[in-house]
Amino acid sequence: MPAPDEMTVAQLDRLIGTPNCPAIVDVSTDADFAADPFLIPGAFRHPHSEPQALVARLGGQPVVASCQQGRKLSQGLVAWLRAEGISAHYLSGGMFAWRDTPGSLRVPAAVIPAPIGGATLWVTRHRPKIDRIACPWLIRRFIDPGARFLFVAPAEVVGVAERFGATPFDVEGVHFSHRGETCTFDTMLAEFALSSPALARLALVIRGADTDRHDLHPAAAGLLAISVGLSRQYRDDTAQLQAGIALYDALYRWARDGFDEGHDWPAGRSA
Repeated sequence: MPAPDEMTVAQLDRLIGTPNCPAIVDVSTDADFAADPFLIPGAFRHPHSEPQALVARLGGQPVVASCQQGRKLSQGLVAWLRAEGISAHYLSGGMFAWRDTPGSLRVPAAVIPAPIGGATLWVTRHRPKIDRIACPWLIRRFIDPGARFLFVAPAEVVGVAERFGATPFDVEGVHFSHRGETCTFDTMLAEFALSSPALARLALVIRGADTDRHDLHPAAAGLLAISVGLSRQYRDDTAQLQAGIALYDALYRWARDGFDEGHDWPAGRSA
């Protein structure tokens, strides 16, 4: 029987990419992390020796802690957090178990931009449609849940990035942008090593909508229609982003769990 404060790899994997995912903290020692510098999607690093600082950072959020083997560091920290009234679990088997589970996603830490004021900071063109909503969704669900996004005039994106230390995306001439016939969402999947059947399925829809190639997937035209509608509904880009995040949460669950489901009602109706 699993311990009451234990979470398995399979249980955590089902939560990643969804709005119900807890905070994930990696408390591996620096030496252990240097030997295998990868993070569970959405995880952040924190010293196991500073539990009170972690309590403040979590702000009451549920959390899953991982260390190299899921033993003394994560279990001790979880016990401390639980004593503080926080819903906390340790990852069974730790990072070794996560690494050795087929299909588990691991983000190379070196490709994640350095935080600015405690979170990654990104900048792109204002009046977003598809890529500029899909990419923030991906970042918040798989890279940095606290990521912040700036929307500015197209001509000012690179200058704002330089002055404020933000990472530019979805503009010409920057690292995170279109490559060939693929879109910025595809680029981010490749750079962050996010490869799964669900994300590949979602990427096909996004690419088709963003590059006006509706032959790539039947849902591409629908995504374009909804995206244009959202852009007309909201004058404020940040408010539009929040609404769009909910849209992509639903699309991800379709791509992961419901892509083969149809709808036929009333049943048996004549053609």
